[in-house]
Amino acid sequence: MDKEIKRAIILDNYQNPINKGLKKDDSYILKNTNNESCIDNIDMMMKAENGVIKDILFDGEACAICTSATSIIIKSLIGKTLDEAEKIITNYQDMINEKDYDKDLLGELIVYEDICMQPNRKKCALLPSNAVEKILEVIRNEKK
Repeated sequence: MDKEIKRAIILDNYQNPINKGLKKDDSYILKNTNNESCIDNIDMMMKAENGVIKDILFDGEACAICTSATSIIIKSLIGKTLDEAEKIITNYQDMINEKDYDKDLLGELIVYEDICMQPNRKKCALLPSNAVEKILEVIRNEKK
């Protein structure tokens, strides 16, 4: 993907993030995650029914990388099964951490494939995926 297209996707998701704003609804699982070395601090809430992610919302203060990654992750996961979501998140984290990953699973998340060239931005890109991992863990434990 062309660098200008990547930049445009990141900027659009930063300026116009989807599903920004939380709501009071006990059917969602809410988790917070933050980056102690910068301003990034997001709350994310997810609703899953019958093993499928129905909705994800977020709010908080974060840089362009974190906010845009959150928006793109949300778009990537809504409608996916919990297993599919875990595969996407694992592959995304592997990409950020310079491990082997499956590009075909990532869709728009591929815009962060070069973030490893800016090591100080890796945490920003990983923050929303960490929140998703925490929520998926709660959902899995509730099923037991």
